[in-house]
Amino acid sequence: MSSQPVQALAEVDENRQQFRQAMAHLGAAVNVITTAGPHGRCGITASAVCSVTDSPPTLLICMNRSSAMHAVFVGNRHVCINVLPASLESIARHFAGMTSLSMEDRFRLPVWDQGENDVPVLRGALASLQGRIVEAKEVGSHSVMFVETTQIRVRADGDSLIYFDRNFHRVPRAWKGQ
Repeated sequence: MSSQPVQALAEVDENRQQFRQAMAHLGAAVNVITTAGPHGRCGITASAVCSVTDSPPTLLICMNRSSAMHAVFVGNRHVCINVLPASLESIARHFAGMTSLSMEDRFRLPVWDQGENDVPVLRGALASLQGRIVEAKEVGSHSVMFVETTQIRVRADGDSLIYFDRNFHRVPRAWKGQ
């Protein structure tokens, strides 16, 4: 029996671990992405969100296809990307599954407004971008979903919440003196 396949698997695992470690050093905004519709209501905490174009306003979100919520998002197609302020770190933790709060109880918290197509919109978000998944592409273990926005709400205050080095961090808004 050759050790070649075992060595190749170990190398792939090492590359994967190195990639994950490198990505831990890529600070990113923390978002809670929500959906509602005939396939149910759910939300996830995600940092894999990126602008694509402003004409039409489009974002991309990356979601693991093995997630139980993946099918709900794909089925409903209507979403809201809520960019979190530092003051709502607890919401990020709930939707990341870091607490014992059920999905149903997460949406019972008094922080939600009802958006287009009944999609939950986080009242205190720095920005909330409601829209529709217009395209999805499978890449490795994830789906890259393109979301064309239809409603955008932006706050002028609040500090940002980012995820860096596997932890949440507050990034203060620059003070604009008169």
